[in-house]
Amino acid sequence: MTTLIIGLVLFLGIHSLAIVAPHCRDRLAARLGPVWKGLYALLAAVGLWLVVTGFSVARGHASTLYIPTAPMQAASLVLMLLVFPSLWASYLPGRIQTTLRHPLLVATQAWALAHLLANGSSADVLLFGALLAWAFAEQVSLQQRPRRPLPMAPSGRFNDAIAVVAGLASYALFLGGLHRWLFGLPPLG
Repeated sequence: MTTLIIGLVLFLGIHSLAIVAPHCRDRLAARLGPVWKGLYALLAAVGLWLVVTGFSVARGHASTLYIPTAPMQAASLVLMLLVFPSLWASYLPGRIQTTLRHPLLVATQAWALAHLLANGSSADVLLFGALLAWAFAEQVSLQQRPRRPLPMAPSGRFNDAIAVVAGLASYALFLGGLHRWLFGLPPLG
């Protein structure tokens, strides 16, 4: 669990600078320029690698905190229907993006909650609970600070349709075997 915890601290820590110290983050970014982006990406990548590595090890030794029921698992699958279209909509300006305001955070929250509903080990609760808490904190923080421009596709009248179709296709791929191939676990039990 130690590797997982260190990874979460590093990954969520670098992603939380704008929450806990936005002016410090902005000064660092302005002073370091492209070096800041490289350092940020490096720390995030190392943190993510530690999370993935630590989680795969921790799951084998984790204690069971609760056993998901069939309704919890069904709710998880329904929540996942929101994840992929929201993820796609975060880069495709349209009504979905305008309505959700921060579709990537909505996708992260739905994904983390879905995985908490479907998995009950201490490693699962630590990983998905931490990501869920971070996503909510980030969403609250974004209400308090100006929005930074993000790279995304140009506005288009079909962007919402593209987000929904691509999102549902992505979800189907994960259900159809991509989740098992990537993570070694079938999403449908």
